[in-house]
Amino acid sequence: ATLHSCYGNELKQFVSSIGELTPDILQVLRAAEKLEKDLVQIAVENSVDSEDGGKSIIREMPPYEAESVVSNLVKSWIKTRLDRLKEWVDRNLQQEVWDPRANKERFAPSSVEVLRIVDEALEAFFLLPISIHAALLPDLTNGIDRCLQHYISKAKSGCGTRSTFVPSMPALTRCSSRSKVSGVFKKKEKFQKAQSRKSQVGTTNGNGSFGIPQLYCRINTLQHIRTELDVLAKRTIVHLRSSESHNNNIANGTGKAFELSAAACLEGIQQLCEATAYKVIFQDLSHVLWDGLYVGEVSSSRIEPFLQELEHYLEVLSLTVHDRVRTRVITEVMKASFDGFLLVLLAGGPARAFSLQDYETIAEDFKFLTDLFWSNGDGLPADLIQKFSTTVKAILPLFHTETDSLIEQFKYMTAESYGSSAKSKLPLPPTSGQWSPTEPNTLLRVLCYRSDETAAKFLKKTYNLPKKL
Repeated sequence: ATLHSCYGNELKQFVSSIGELTPDILQVLRAAEKLEKDLVQIAVENSVDSEDGGKSIIREMPPYEAESVVSNLVKSWIKTRLDRLKEWVDRNLQQEVWDPRANKERFAPSSVEVLRIVDEALEAFFLLPISIHAALLPDLTNGIDRCLQHYISKAKSGCGTRSTFVPSMPALTRCSSRSKVSGVFKKKEKFQKAQSRKSQVGTTNGNGSFGIPQLYCRINTLQHIRTELDVLAKRTIVHLRSSESHNNNIANGTGKAFELSAAACLEGIQQLCEATAYKVIFQDLSHVLWDGLYVGEVSSSRIEPFLQELEHYLEVLSLTVHDRVRTRVITEVMKASFDGFLLVLLAGGPARAFSLQDYETIAEDFKFLTDLFWSNGDGLPADLIQKFSTTVKAILPLFHTETDSLIEQFKYMTAESYGSSAKSKLPLPPTSGQWSPTEPNTLLRVLCYRSDETAAKFLKKTYNLPKKL
């Protein structure tokens, strides 16, 4: 008991002086735990013949609780490592410029550094000579998971969403017989504005951290992290199975390690793909789409300039984006371009007007657009293109429908939507953005951009919509 007490006092002083956990310190604590067991055993053996069988002696030997001390020290070690990791994440993010040319893999160097530190932390944890790896591993992996989520969140923050880039829809108006003529003059003015905007866009892309190349780099980075998380999780299981605290059930459970980060990567990739696509179509290429396509005379402002520039973007995309996510990004660009095409037709503003004769041109242009993504079989799968072009293909025939028939369809669909309230006066259907040949607002917009007197008179009489002047 005396020896136990002496060693106990020494151990307390030793523990209180510990600054940072090292394998040597753990060896001392393990030795103390073994010594305690030996001393207790000796005390029990020496007291076998006593009246209480040695119970009083044992009561005089308060346990060292070395295992509890080890557990607390390891938890403190984990916290220190995680705090350091968080600092590294923030520091690396501050220095990150998201340049895809930084390495041949075209992902951010900061992600390599952060993952290296994560790997080192896991390696160091399993090198600790303890028997409670399995019990304390979740503390470490959950903390790493939070740090990686922080990195992923920062990687996608500020990049925008679909709504960031899609222009607001202009007020509804009706066409006049002068629409086409006035449109020609507006086209020239808009083209000049577009040219100046184009040069500005180029500058922004070159220097900002949110240009298209930088967005590609962010996508690649999240894909890289996602891949490495699988590797880390598997490596952790291997470490655990070879550790002193080997437990199959616990080892199998670590398959869920970093699952929140993995989910955040997937979500981030999707958000970045969509943001990139809509930025390309509605910002970088707005001068040839929103400001150019079908402005003035349809026949003289067709889709070719847009396709030429879009093709260039797709070529750069194919060379820059990781092959595992490339199809997803291109698909989002395709969806955004289809959205843009429809927006030009249904909400293109006063500079646009369409006659029945324009239908063939518009339909042909849309085919050219889908062909660009099909690329003679080298691009996206035909069924994928078909899937996302369904809405446009369903709406295009409206541009070939006689005005009287279109008005009747509109009246019928509006009555169907509003019931008896539509009998006395047709309500103005709100813009849902869910374009469909059976949706009243879609039909109304086709009428608004229909360049003939019948449509103009109907819109004037029914809603008193102003002319396009």
